[in-house]
Amino acid sequence: MVFSSLTFLQCFLPLCLLAYFLVPKTWCNGTLFLFSLLFYAWGEPVYVVLMLFSIALDYTCGQMVERHRGKRGAKIALLVSVCVNLGLLGVFKYSDFLIGTVNSLFGTALLQPNLPLPIGISFYTFQTMSYTIDVYRGDAKAQKNIINFGAYVTLFPQLIAGPIVRYQTVADELEHRDCSTDLFADGVKRFACGVGKKVLLANNIGLLWEAASAQAAPTVLTAWLGVIAYGFQIYFDFSGYSDMAIGLGRMLGFRFLENFNYPFLADSITDFWRRWHISMGTWFRDYVYIPLGGNKGGLAKQLRNIAIVWLLTGFWHGASWNFVLWGVYFGVLLVLEKLFLLRWLKKLPAALRHIYALVLVTISWTLFAFTDIAEGFAWCRAMFSGVLFDRGSLYLLLTYGGMLLLCAIAATPLRKTCYEKLNARLGQRALTFADCGGLACVLAASMAYLVSGSYNPFLYFRF
Repeated sequence: MVFSSLTFLQCFLPLCLLAYFLVPKTWCNGTLFLFSLLFYAWGEPVYVVLMLFSIALDYTCGQMVERHRGKRGAKIALLVSVCVNLGLLGVFKYSDFLIGTVNSLFGTALLQPNLPLPIGISFYTFQTMSYTIDVYRGDAKAQKNIINFGAYVTLFPQLIAGPIVRYQTVADELEHRDCSTDLFADGVKRFACGVGKKVLLANNIGLLWEAASAQAAPTVLTAWLGVIAYGFQIYFDFSGYSDMAIGLGRMLGFRFLENFNYPFLADSITDFWRRWHISMGTWFRDYVYIPLGGNKGGLAKQLRNIAIVWLLTGFWHGASWNFVLWGVYFGVLLVLEKLFLLRWLKKLPAALRHIYALVLVTISWTLFAFTDIAEGFAWCRAMFSGVLFDRGSLYLLLTYGGMLLLCAIAATPLRKTCYEKLNARLGQRALTFADCGGLACVLAASMAYLVSGSYNPFLYFRF
């Protein structure tokens, strides 16, 4: 079940909110826990057992760390938590990939388990692991109530694709949270914006990528149109999902941190990764980069740490060599910017810096979109060589040009800026009515699209 489905919008969400606000406050976390398990079990009932095991394991490890703080027992509990979580992630996500690689390199015939990938395992594994680490560091207190902890791990708004919500961010809200009318209304608005991003923008611009990628020998224009469309699709798909998750969290009294900050306005690759998937970036920074030494120990160690983080980042995204190469690609760029490129870029006009970042990010999608590396390289070559355009590419441009322009505008803070100016001129009350009317139209249009359309992929399902 995904947020942009009629089942979720018309059945699950209304029933969940009704039950959540009708039960006594002391039962809210239990109700949320049960509905979150139902949400997860809707698609993969078998793997609910795996999630319950992770909950029991990390709850127990957290208690052991708290009980034996400063002693050897705390370190053992931490190691058990980290090793088991990474082991589960390795078995279910990477076992086929690693065995296949060994078979290819050494000509062996080791059997691959072909295990289905549990939905959202990369996200909730990181969350449960960060809980135990934070308790060990003293950044958070161990949760005594297993129902509250279970509600945190299974929290359905961010379960499938984030943002990665660290325990210390919501620890207080698990115990005491204010489900005010204003916060709920703000959550509804944010959720509606996310639905519009996903259904009206990501799905429609995704059709351009589908049409372009189906061509065996794309022209230069088709190759650029296709990969730009893919970039917009994955952005509005993922940021739309994050908006929906943040909105749902606010409806339930939680304040999740932002996950995107207009990444296509970046003027460097360093700046881009401060704006894109912020929760993942901060997780790797706090739990990998800094423990490795971070910026300490000289430039050589700093560059080594960056390289390790981005190798792991690529590997985290998928069990395929194209994701590893994608991580290496950005790791190399970030290292080069650290060494000298950022100093050079600061001397250039802002427009050129933006073009530099956008071109390199756009090229990166060729590695991300194709699991077959050869296909990705072939698409990248088509972007810079061959026939410039033909009737097919002109047709795609004319058909989807308006949607590309709309996506480009929507990827900027223009709407927010206009909203603030209108608020200052018209007043909050008048603008609120207009805002509600606009969001109602977005929801109605999204529902109509879901009823009539069949193209509704969720790109981050595989992570």
